[in-house]
Amino acid sequence: MKKTYTLLILVGILSLQACKTKQQQTKERDIPTIKNPYLGQKPPGLTPEVFAPGLISLKGWDYGGAFTPDMKEFYFIREVVINKEFVQEFVVFKYKNKQWQESVVSPRVGQPFISPDGKTMHLGRRYKERTETGWSEIKKLGAPFDTIRIMRLTASATGTYVFDEAGSDAGDGVIRYSEIIDGKRQEPKPFSKAINTGKYNAHPFIAPDESYIIWDGRRESGYGHSDIYISFKQEDNSWGPGINLGDKINTSAWEAAAGVTPDGKYLFFNRNMGSDQYENVDIFWVDAQIIETLRPKN
Repeated sequence: MKKTYTLLILVGILSLQACKTKQQQTKERDIPTIKNPYLGQKPPGLTPEVFAPGLISLKGWDYGGAFTPDMKEFYFIREVVINKEFVQEFVVFKYKNKQWQESVVSPRVGQPFISPDGKTMHLGRRYKERTETGWSEIKKLGAPFDTIRIMRLTASATGTYVFDEAGSDAGDGVIRYSEIIDGKRQEPKPFSKAINTGKYNAHPFIAPDESYIIWDGRRESGYGHSDIYISFKQEDNSWGPGINLGDKINTSAWEAAAGVTPDGKYLFFNRNMGSDQYENVDIFWVDAQIIETLRPKN
């Protein structure tokens, strides 16, 4: 879990060199003209596939993909080796002039999530706002979020935050939510045991309409490591029991940080393809219809 819980902060010359080096690599890389959307990839069915192998998912650590609502920008985190040191970078592919163009935004600044209206890029307890010229500088959410070790924060269409907290090595992290009521942001509250059961509960995603929440964690009934679960909102507004997404999504390896594309068509998630050192993590995608197969029938 080390790579998930550790935020690498780069300063000074190393940060500048990391960005410069990666940008040079990008300029040298021949990215062919491909059609939008999904970086020209053939969509998967109900069996997960690696997303954009050789383009996004390389032989290393690629994590946390997020599209903007117009599907013309894809943000994720990639680990590269610079001067024999592992460095995590914040990378974007943008669709311009009928071509996807890769560039490095900065060193890693948090796991990205784009709000349903496309106006905010959440980065844990920090964020950026969309402006006429691009994204703003990084801002802080402030109290009470500034004292919580948030790894991933997502938001619904009405502004409800759902986020995790990096716990101790014992796996005691908690998933919380914060609603907006009468125009005021409410104090965070923990979810019920339907969600906060087991260990290492983390990396939640709330559906834009708040009809379900997806997260990952370890339970005795799971497949051996962190699995991806889903809970559906019930008629009384409580949350139903956590449902394991099954053996097509979950394996004995670490699966985590799932989310659905803004168009609602595909579920993206991450899987450890290497050793327990997480040197090779890939981004996978699968038809989001798999969610509907699990939704309780009234």
